[in-house]
Amino acid sequence: MDRLVKLNEMLATSPEDCFLMHALALEYLKRGEIAQALSYFEKVITTNSHYIGTYYHLAKTYEKTNQLAKAIDAYEKGIQIATALRDQHAKNELQMALEEITE
Repeated sequence: MDRLVKLNEMLATSPEDCFLMHALALEYLKRGEIAQALSYFEKVITTNSHYIGTYYHLAKTYEKTNQLAKAIDAYEKGIQIATALRDQHAKNELQMALEEITE
C-alpha cells in the first residue's frame, strides 16, 4: 500500500498524533508537494509546540520557498522551545541552521 495512503488512514483514527502528522509532512516533502508539507508541519506545531524536531523541517521548508522571515521565526521559536526543554542537541542544530541564513 502507498505510504501516503497508509499514513492518512492512520491519522484519520488518531487526528492529533504529531508523529503521524510529521511523517505525512515528510512524505509530502519527498513528493515535492511543498504546500501540503508546510500545512502538516504547521499543524504539528499548533497541536504540540514542544514537538521540537518539526521546527527544523518547518524552517528548512520555508527556506526552500523563499519565506526567509518565516524560516527565521521558526528557527528562533524552536531554539526557545529546545532551551526550555533543555535539549542541547536540538538547540545547537537549530542555531547552526539559523546562522547559515542570517550571516
